[in-house]
Amino acid sequence: MNSKFNLSEWALRHKSLVWYFMILATVAGVMAYFNLGREEDPEFTIKTMLIQAQWPGASVDEMTSQVTDRIEKKLQELESLDYTKSINAPGQATIYVNLLENTKAADVNPTWVKVRNMINDIVPNLPQGVVGPFFIDSFGDVYGNIYAFTADGLTQRQLRDYLEAARTEILAVPNVGKVDLIGAQDEVIYLEFSTRRMAALGITQQQIVETLQNQNAVVASGTLRTASESISMRVSGQFSTEDDLRKVNLRVNDRFFRLSDVATITRGYVDPQQALFRVNGEPAIGLAIGMKPGSNLLEFGEALSEKMEKVTASLPIGIGIHHVADQAVVVDEAVGGFTKALFEAIAIVLVVSFISLGARAGLVVALSIPLVLAITFVAMEYLGISLQRISLGALIIALGLLVDDAMIAIEMMVSKLEQGEPLSKAAIAVWTSTAFPMLTGTLVTVASFIPVGLNDSAAGEFTFSLFVVIAVALIVSWIVAVLFAPVLGVLILPAKMERHHEQKGRVAQMFSRILAACMHWPKMTVAATFGVFLLSVYGMGFVQQQFFPASDRPELIVDWTGRQNSTLAQTKADMDEFEAAYLANDDSIEHWTSYVGQGAKRFVLSFDVQPSAPYFGQMVIVTKSIEAREALKEKLMAVAADGYPGTDILVKEMELGPPVGRPIQYRVSGPDPEKVREYATGLAAVIGTEPRLGRIVFDWMEPARTVKVDVLQDKARLLGVSSSDIATALNNMAGGSTMTQLRDSIYLINVVGRAPGDERQSVETLRNLQLPGGDGQSVPLASIASFSYGMEQPVIWRRDRSPTITLKAAITDATQPATIDAALKDKVETYAADLPAGYHVAVGGSVESSAKSQAPIAAVVPLMLLTMTTILMFQLQSFQRLFMVVIVAPLGLIGVVAALLPSGAPLGFVAILGVLALIGILIRNSVILVVEIDTLQRNGRHAWDAVREATEHRMRPIMLTAAAASLALIPIASEIFWGPMAFAMMGGIIVGTVLTLLFLPALYLIWFRIKEPSVTA
Repeated sequence: MNSKFNLSEWALRHKSLVWYFMILATVAGVMAYFNLGREEDPEFTIKTMLIQAQWPGASVDEMTSQVTDRIEKKLQELESLDYTKSINAPGQATIYVNLLENTKAADVNPTWVKVRNMINDIVPNLPQGVVGPFFIDSFGDVYGNIYAFTADGLTQRQLRDYLEAARTEILAVPNVGKVDLIGAQDEVIYLEFSTRRMAALGITQQQIVETLQNQNAVVASGTLRTASESISMRVSGQFSTEDDLRKVNLRVNDRFFRLSDVATITRGYVDPQQALFRVNGEPAIGLAIGMKPGSNLLEFGEALSEKMEKVTASLPIGIGIHHVADQAVVVDEAVGGFTKALFEAIAIVLVVSFISLGARAGLVVALSIPLVLAITFVAMEYLGISLQRISLGALIIALGLLVDDAMIAIEMMVSKLEQGEPLSKAAIAVWTSTAFPMLTGTLVTVASFIPVGLNDSAAGEFTFSLFVVIAVALIVSWIVAVLFAPVLGVLILPAKMERHHEQKGRVAQMFSRILAACMHWPKMTVAATFGVFLLSVYGMGFVQQQFFPASDRPELIVDWTGRQNSTLAQTKADMDEFEAAYLANDDSIEHWTSYVGQGAKRFVLSFDVQPSAPYFGQMVIVTKSIEAREALKEKLMAVAADGYPGTDILVKEMELGPPVGRPIQYRVSGPDPEKVREYATGLAAVIGTEPRLGRIVFDWMEPARTVKVDVLQDKARLLGVSSSDIATALNNMAGGSTMTQLRDSIYLINVVGRAPGDERQSVETLRNLQLPGGDGQSVPLASIASFSYGMEQPVIWRRDRSPTITLKAAITDATQPATIDAALKDKVETYAADLPAGYHVAVGGSVESSAKSQAPIAAVVPLMLLTMTTILMFQLQSFQRLFMVVIVAPLGLIGVVAALLPSGAPLGFVAILGVLALIGILIRNSVILVVEIDTLQRNGRHAWDAVREATEHRMRPIMLTAAAASLALIPIASEIFWGPMAFAMMGGIIVGTVLTLLFLPALYLIWFRIKEPSVTA
């Protein structure tokens, strides 16, 4: 034994060096703690890209078949493609490219480059007139700071000028990312032509366009070069104001006309309005500010606040500034709350150590904890892991586990001292007696977290730091236990200690009696345990399943979706009415912002960004507390259910983890949009039988009216009018067309020609539309075309090239989505089975997302089990003992069910990770117990006595570590995110510990056929 290397002995021989490393680790850990980045939640990669294309004049069907389908067909060649989703509207399409869950974060950006190249290859195959495609690969950008600026007495243009200047200032802040304006309206100069008057004067709009463009053109006019200098020549005529347009003379048929004689010239803003931004019901322009990836959010927040103070000081009176999203403050509060929970957990573990081990031994353990944490902080800084919800939660979970090694080491030293061994030999025994069983237990516990570390889904990426932090902390705890703890023990523990084994305490006496009973009736003990295990398996069916819980942030999100042919003006009017009635006078609201015609910016990574549309709006309401949020949610949900028929109002909290949207979703897909609508309606009737669901909505369904202009082609051709002429005239009348641009400061202002308001706002005016004929005479549109009304889909959603309607519903009570899905499963499958070939129903929402996230876990579990069994075989080198150790782990389910059912906590994604971690924790205790039993037998103890003595000897450290591990979880048990995991682990640890100490000895006796020795007189 002396010839073998002993790390604990080496540490005692080199105390000064070891003390140096302890001091160095402590100082480095403190510095690393303050250098670590702070975030609310860990980052994860949004594996979605947007492709947009426009084809002015195309119908939805033409857009779908000629543009979207060609792009989606090409995208199907992408190896890492999960699915495509597209939104098709007249003249425009947006395609969502979603990569597979297991696509590595480092491969995402190179994949977007590949997508660009693939689509650019097929651009020549797209129809003439298609504009784009355009690529948005920054879909996951986060704008953590949003400022809203209101103006009293200033025009929209004046306010925008100030904000453009502020934007320039903000872009100079270190580590600033993108800075975008929200709700800014572009200026436009409108030339409103009366088609009748132009026809009467013999003037065509094309003649006016040519005149304006020729005068406004910027054309190289040459440079004069003399012997000594170059002199540039500049030709005047470019337009700088709308007055310059009024002075333009038109020469038509040798006659001169002022442009102002044939057109009303006005300067205003885009009509219809662009997407709007409002704060507390007032019109505003927003500045959305992002940060460069990897920067320190708190430092960036301080620098930005300083800059904004200077910007604010330079703004005139009348401009109000509202900081509506401040991620730095949220992160500071969140990290502060998590850190408080961490220190509470440390305090709990220290109290357990001092009470259970005594002052001196407890002090050794107490000093080991900050050492482990300090080294862990250094590793976190090196690995780029910030302090956030997951990493701090991992530290809290690790606390109860990492103290185990220190307790075992000190327990061994105390035991040797009580046996009369010198202090130095007691310290050396830490290595010889417990180091390798402890290492085996530590590695097995780390291996139980492998499904977290190797889970490559979005949820796995979100929780990845859980694996890293726990693995580092546990491995470091073993190093501290065998290297630092002996040195601390020699310094702090007394040289001699009295024996306490002869006089057992009340708890020890009670345990000994229970253990004796279990060993006396081992078969009954094992049978009863398996009976309770089977009962817990049955009870598991009553534990609700969950993906991720709602966030504990105070925001409440209201998604407002009107009829899909609604105008932005109608959406704004409805939202204004809603806000005035239910938000304006509510004292529980801190402030709220409204986005009309678009969704909110991604102000936190897990925010569910919605596509822009005139019929869509979104409100972000910041309440004063979680209680206020819940009360407001109930009030608004009641209004949403009955107050606005025809409008889908979704009231929801923020989400934790990857966003899902409405929890209950079903997709109906097939080749024919009309049939898909029919089958989706039928499925809605089936789903509607579930009383726990709210209103069922469709992402698209209702058709909209169209006006069909059927041209009499022969007659039109005879009069010199083409379909193109008619379409252009109609577009010029209704929406207008850009003739030229006016260059004003940093802005380009379009000059748009259109018909007057009374001509473009009525369908009847189409009949009187005058068209220029081939001989210069005006031709009424009604003379060469007939008019009729029709119906078509204003929007068609597709998934993987098939028209797809998604049915969505919220849950009206506390039932989890998986429970609802299970209740509807048979009905939905029966309905889907009756659909014709080519049509199918798929489950979406949180159930689908949960399945996608759990599938990688299931795929990695075999590797986890293989790793654990390999580690155990190195230690045990016996199949029988391997079985003994492993058999206890599944029995922890008893405690999991016993904790989750009464508490009502669901088994979510994070709780599942905790259950997997239980396997390693329970095996760890079993390994150390079985190794000690074998050691006692090798030392000459009778097998029966070895089982009893080893169990009684291991009872205190196992119970102490179980108490430390479970009690350390109390600070996070009340949190929405960590609560279910905390309950599951506490229940599993407590019950698993009891089973390790009672069931395992009984099973050991049965397995090895050990008989109780007869008592001799």
